[in-house]
Amino acid sequence: MNADQASKVTAGNGFVAALDQSGGSTPKALKLYGIAEDQYSGDEQMFDLVHQMRTRIITSPSFDGDRIIAAILFEMTMDREIEGRPTADYLWNVKKVVPILKVDKGLAAEQDGAQVMKPIDGLDDLLARAVDKGIFGTKMRSVIKLPGGGLDAVVDQQFEIARQILAVGLVPIIEPEVDIHSPEKGEAEDQLRASILRQLGALDADQQVMLKLTLPETDNLYRDLVEHPNVMRVLALSGGYSRAEACERLARNHGVIASFSRALTEGLTAAQSDDEFDKTLDEAISEIAAASRT
Repeated sequence: MNADQASKVTAGNGFVAALDQSGGSTPKALKLYGIAEDQYSGDEQMFDLVHQMRTRIITSPSFDGDRIIAAILFEMTMDREIEGRPTADYLWNVKKVVPILKVDKGLAAEQDGAQVMKPIDGLDDLLARAVDKGIFGTKMRSVIKLPGGGLDAVVDQQFEIARQILAVGLVPIIEPEVDIHSPEKGEAEDQLRASILRQLGALDADQQVMLKLTLPETDNLYRDLVEHPNVMRVLALSGGYSRAEACERLARNHGVIASFSRALTEGLTAAQSDDEFDKTLDEAISEIAAASRT
């Protein structure tokens, strides 16, 4: 583990940028960016366009290590270059932003009110490549719709795979997202908190994870997770809230910082001039960083 990166993730001011849209979510991300599906043909062209979008974000003067602690990357982004340098190398050595890799392969079908992750084939090889490329940690996402047995299955699977990631020296971000439209969102969050605490209690004293959680209905519900010795950082996902609402909710949850995706890129379009693009991105970064420091 890189000690400077660990120090920044543990104590740095700012937030974590989520730039990890993968195959299923890429068309939507491009559409929001102003590139419709009839403007490209096939996956190769689609991924070229989304890499151009991510490169424009990362190379923007506003995307800086003073306000952005880390960035979560899609595997294909890790394997590509920015300005002639591997993406992880560019992020850390040019921008002082810690590189993190999304490792899950999407969601299984809903069962018992939740969606566990699909099997992550080739995870050992992916983790070895990540270590070689200078990646600090990983991220993996599940979804919870309702309280119940499915919720516990999500948390159990997340921590099982987290141990595999910890074993190679990477820090896992555990993301059991509670759907913001759940009719029992508050109850699910109460159960999630208890389930995570149970799993944290089974970790070794020197094992640390990060948590990425939906902004809760009860302010500061996750305060004991923020303060837990096995938790390096608690991040909040925007989950479909507008940036304004996500930042308002975030500011009420002390010690939690943002890890926003759509809310970060809200308002950015391919047609903007570089100055317009940078101004829009700067406003988003300023708003999210301020809410993360409250």
